[in-house]
Amino acid sequence: MDYLAVISIAFYSLSGFLTSRLLFSNQAKLNIQIIIFALIAFLTHGIWLYKDIFLVVGQDLPILNVLSLVSLLIGILSLIISKRLNTGILLPIVFGFNILNLIAVIYLPSHYITNLEHNPQIGSHIIFALLAYAIMAIASLFALLLAYVNYRLKRHKSLINALNLPPLMTLEKSLFQLVWIGFVLLSCTLLTGFIFLEDMFAQHKAHKAVFSIIAWFIYAVLLWGHFKKGWRGRLVIYITIIGSSFLTLAYFGSRFVREVILL
Repeated sequence: MDYLAVISIAFYSLSGFLTSRLLFSNQAKLNIQIIIFALIAFLTHGIWLYKDIFLVVGQDLPILNVLSLVSLLIGILSLIISKRLNTGILLPIVFGFNILNLIAVIYLPSHYITNLEHNPQIGSHIIFALLAYAIMAIASLFALLLAYVNYRLKRHKSLINALNLPPLMTLEKSLFQLVWIGFVLLSCTLLTGFIFLEDMFAQHKAHKAVFSIIAWFIYAVLLWGHFKKGWRGRLVIYITIIGSSFLTLAYFGSRFVREVILL
């Protein structure tokens, strides 16, 4: 077992435990101890990923490695923007997912060798794609949190009062800020794809482009409906999750079929 992964799992566990305690206390801000533990987890996770992905023969990017890279980005972005967009409340979930992902990569190793150095100009496309998915994944978590808060409030459940959660309007505002950022990044992803990928609509890649474009239109409609028609509540939650589902199919659909189902 790789010791870097074990260290990362340990510090993700510590960070997740401490951030989950904040949900039941009056302290809203992340303290320095949580930040240090999280940074150690991110650093060891990143170094381990670098060693696992960048090989002499090329880049090893099976679905679990890509998921691990995305989950690392989600964790880093959630921590960075936690003060601005209230993403700190999602950190226990994010850290827990990172732990499960690392365990899966360790015990279910697989390989998918690519050679990105043969086409370096697509680097910008990949970076935009990873960032767009990470931001939209955080937005989806906010949508699920909104759905949960709505459910508890409508049934007058007392647990909502026990949790240290931001007001409903604040959560909804953060959701739309995230969707807007993700929409810009997704637009850049599609633009760089059209510019740098000559075979973007080739038979084995067409589904990625089609599902990504569908997701782009879904998010465009969501933003238009919110800013022009005042859409809120359940409709916003449903559309956000539908858009994220199409984006997940675009990024991981064929990989899952090829590497898991047809293995």
